[in-house]
Parts: sequence; C-alpha cells; structure tokens
Amino acid sequence: MIIAIATENDQVAQHFGRCPQYTLYKISDGFISHEKIIQNPGHEPGFLPGFLANMGVKCIIAGGMGPRAQDLFTEENIETCIGVSGSVKNVVQAYLSGELKSGESSCDHMQGGHSCGC
Repeated sequence: MIIAIATENDQVAQHFGRCPQYTLYKISDGFISHEKIIQNPGHEPGFLPGFLANMGVKCIIAGGMGPRAQDLFTEENIETCIGVSGSVKNVVQAYLSGELKSGESSCDHMQGGHSCGC
C-alpha cells in the first residue's frame, strides 16, 4: 500500500493540489518500507487523482480538498483523509497506529466535515 501526503516544508500542506510536493510512503506489514518525495506535477482539474493512482497510491492525506477532487479520488479507489495538520512524520505514524483523525477541510472548496475512516 502507498500513502501520499500533500507536503510543504515537512508539514501537511493545507491544499492537496497546490502543495509543492507529495511524500509517498510504501507500507508493508504495517511499517514504512520506503519513503519517496515527488514534486507536484501541477494542479490541473481532474489530473492528480489519476496521476497518484498510477503510482499505486491508496490513500491521500491533506489539510484540504474540494468535494469534486474527493469524488475523483473515490473513483480511483483512493481513500481521502482531510482536515489533517502537523508534521508529515507524525501524521504517517498516527495513520499507521490507527490514531489519525480527519476533520473539516482547510481549503475553501467545502463546508462541513469529512470522515475518511482513518
């Protein structure tokens, strides 16, 4: 399984599509087996869900994401966890331990909370 975290300065970026990079974690047997940082290829409507799906991503974690993007990730069978903040390292550890809490999107595309099952 691969988790992608929208990243800016080692912190979870507050908008998944406009972050400078993504930190990808390959998870094997509940542990991180590989970490890779990739640059954001650009924020074009509808592009990033397919791009990340082609890399094997099964979960995207970000501070914020609009409802259309969430739907596109769902179509790609990618779980979305939004309303997340903090250091990327702490967030991935919280995800692995089952303690990551999602919340309200931090971007202005969406009103209300989101539950992702993290």
